[in-house]
Amino acid sequence: MRIRVSDDTSEVQARAIAEAMATHYEDDVTVVDDDGTVLGEATYDGGDAGRSADTEPIDDDLGPTEREEKLLEQIEEIESGGKEKYKEQLPEEGKLFVRDRIDLWFGDDGFLFEDGTFAEFDADDVLPADGLITGGAEFEDRDVHFMANDYTVKRGSMAAKGVEKFLRMQQRALKTGQPVLYLMDSSGGRIDQQTGFFANREGIGKYYYNHSRLSGRVPQICVLYGPCIAGAAYTPVFADFTVMVRGMSAMAIASPRMVEMVTGEDIGLQELGGPDVHAKHSGSADLIAEDEEHARELVAQLISYLPDNSDEDPPRATPKPPKYAPKGIDSVIPQEPNKGYDMFDVIDRVVDAGSTLELRPEYGKEIITSFARIDGRPVGIVANQPNHRAGAIFPDAAEKAAEFIWTCDAYNIPLLYLSDTPGFMAGSQVEKDGILEQGKKMIYATSSATVPKQCVVVRKAYGAGIYAMSGPAYDPESTIALPSGEIGIMGPEAAINAVYARKLADIDDEEERKEMEQQLREEYREDIDVRRMASEVVIDDVIPPSSLREQLERRFAFYEGIEKDLPDKKHGTVL
Repeated sequence: MRIRVSDDTSEVQARAIAEAMATHYEDDVTVVDDDGTVLGEATYDGGDAGRSADTEPIDDDLGPTEREEKLLEQIEEIESGGKEKYKEQLPEEGKLFVRDRIDLWFGDDGFLFEDGTFAEFDADDVLPADGLITGGAEFEDRDVHFMANDYTVKRGSMAAKGVEKFLRMQQRALKTGQPVLYLMDSSGGRIDQQTGFFANREGIGKYYYNHSRLSGRVPQICVLYGPCIAGAAYTPVFADFTVMVRGMSAMAIASPRMVEMVTGEDIGLQELGGPDVHAKHSGSADLIAEDEEHARELVAQLISYLPDNSDEDPPRATPKPPKYAPKGIDSVIPQEPNKGYDMFDVIDRVVDAGSTLELRPEYGKEIITSFARIDGRPVGIVANQPNHRAGAIFPDAAEKAAEFIWTCDAYNIPLLYLSDTPGFMAGSQVEKDGILEQGKKMIYATSSATVPKQCVVVRKAYGAGIYAMSGPAYDPESTIALPSGEIGIMGPEAAINAVYARKLADIDDEEERKEMEQQLREEYREDIDVRRMASEVVIDDVIPPSSLREQLERRFAFYEGIEKDLPDKKHGTVL
């Protein structure tokens, strides 16, 4: 660095200027006059003022002051949580104290910072942090925002300061584009303190506005550790993924006491809204954990398939071969088109070993919705399950599939459809249950998905089932079939009954009638065979089952960067 000074500057002054400037700017300095004559120089030698970053700081024996020690004592008291009698109840319920729970999730190194520690510090009641901890952490090498209720403070209930902390955390997540973890253990809004947070513009209702804004932008994952009642129960259902802990958590629009008062129904909390209710009947729980440690394990597995936000691609993992050899695929698919089998016997021969994570396995069991990896690449699998209701699509399964497809598309996760279904179920009960309404949602989600899609006709693809399972009309990157595949309006038995019932009834001889039925069945089966579909270029190819894994590896890799456009509109009206 050259510094120009006036001609009347002495050499002593020039050297002083050079040394001062070198120290300040951490650079070599040369001082010259107007003619360019050097008057003084200084070389920056990285002295005390420029110590390198890895040099230990000088311990000058200036320890914490009394003021700082008092602050540390106050923080320690806040971090100890609510009254001791409430902390003593936690082990009886199988729960960790919230600070211990945070340590389980993040550890000392992963817990980065906390916001709002002193919320309600000067309250008349004992309300450390107002019963809610929020901050930033590192989880499985990912930066995340988090919140965690303190059940020892008013049973984790929410009031004005806690609501403010919750909202700030959500709003910051919108800015950072980082995932959000909700570690919920809340009895709902603090009824006796509702003024100032319930109906305000920036009150508890804003939670769900922010949930909606975050939805599809960053992954929101909620773990329930206790009873989440009324308003608190909406956070888990707004989240992209909800994990409940068996024997510990529940969620319901009202408490059992309130239910009895309103309806007269006498019911316990677990029967009202426990894990089994939401895993099997409502479909609101994606995963069920056996204990707190298991809940963390499930979320660690779940987040490994997800990007930080909708602008990014999901993370790749080290490729692994399938659990079972792909050459066995054809052997696990029965020759008889109506015989049941477990679709996981196919999946385990296609995806990387140990990579499957099935969501909502007890709800709508005739469709499998699962994350997995193929050659290290995350995929979302939508597969019919012939082992359950012959793989026919019922309303709950269609709803489950639609929501899974929608979520995968939001987070850029490619979709693999494995079709073996007789189509949507018929009957008066499914009509009452909304088969048309839920079926259209599944078809809509498939139609609107812009991620790469691969459709595999494993065996049956009858009726509108081929539409819902991303058949040729639904813009998949490929529709390929195994030799066991069939595509038609309906199966042979139903078709023969629909078209030839009267003609067959007119044949008096039983043997002749059976021969005619068999002939018609074979003719119809030839008509819907996938080889014929391939010959007419309805589908892209019929492949040897043993090559399915390799085909999917290549096709997902080839179409990885594909771009698809939707019509220019605000949004559709189906979901």
